[in-house]
Amino acid sequence: MNNPVKIVVLDGQTLNPGDLSWSGLEALGRVEIHPRTPAADLEARSRGAAVLLSNKTPLTADTIARLPDLKYIGVLATGYNVIDVAAARARGIPVANVPTYGTRSVAQHVFALLLELTQHVGHHAQTVREGRWAKSTDWCYWDTPLVELDGLTLGIVGSGRIGKAVAQLGEAFGMKVQYATRAGGRAELEQVLRTSDVVSLHCPLTPDTKELINARTLALMKPTAFLINTSRGPLINEADLAAALNGGRLAAAALDVLSVEPPAPGNPLFAARHCVITPHNAWATRAARSRLLATAVDNVRAFLAGKPQNVVN
Repeated sequence: MNNPVKIVVLDGQTLNPGDLSWSGLEALGRVEIHPRTPAADLEARSRGAAVLLSNKTPLTADTIARLPDLKYIGVLATGYNVIDVAAARARGIPVANVPTYGTRSVAQHVFALLLELTQHVGHHAQTVREGRWAKSTDWCYWDTPLVELDGLTLGIVGSGRIGKAVAQLGEAFGMKVQYATRAGGRAELEQVLRTSDVVSLHCPLTPDTKELINARTLALMKPTAFLINTSRGPLINEADLAAALNGGRLAAAALDVLSVEPPAPGNPLFAARHCVITPHNAWATRAARSRLLATAVDNVRAFLAGKPQNVVN
């Protein structure tokens, strides 16, 4: 390239901690890759770039206004709430995301969480490592009820790609699947909450869905039910969920997302009974990250060819 375009990756660490290759992107221009970008360094690192790629680094209207060379913003994720898309649109800057890459990985994680709630594999494996089985009077033991999924009702809140993939896995386990959808409204949601043995959240975060799960809706659920969230943390009022778990009004919960990430040390769910939390890594299988990176590079290539794709603004 006689005058290679400057491409800056603001926060590439979570997408590619070293097990993937940036070569596809590097073939498109002069690339700078930063593992993370503190707010104090954002403008300096972005200056002169025609292409910015961000995962969770915010690009506000004020920041965009101070970057006269900026022509394209790529999001290394599906969600693009960290970008002021209206400000970008006003400047004629396309914002492109990666609409699907981790469907199967997230669905797999849902069942990893559910199986931990029903089988307690981690706990029992740890007791074996500690020598308890070797000292056992009987040839087997279990500390918690072990729950069979076959015949249970799986309620899925949201019927998009991931929700449908979870439904397929649920059916393979012999579960009865039902959905609560936007079109079905509050009545359908309440029916699903009342009648499901497992509720898994797979809806976007909007003003209507924020704290969808709260003291009132938790009270609708069976006290034997399990709640799973691999979607967005703010779908749940965390104090209300902790109170329901600690009060025995819900059997257990398993979450891969929280309302603030990284969470504050005092998050009430950390001390809640029967609550499994993983650090927002349902999306992060190598296969899913490889697809994400490949699509992000394709998005940049399409933009440079004058045919931007996956534009959200």
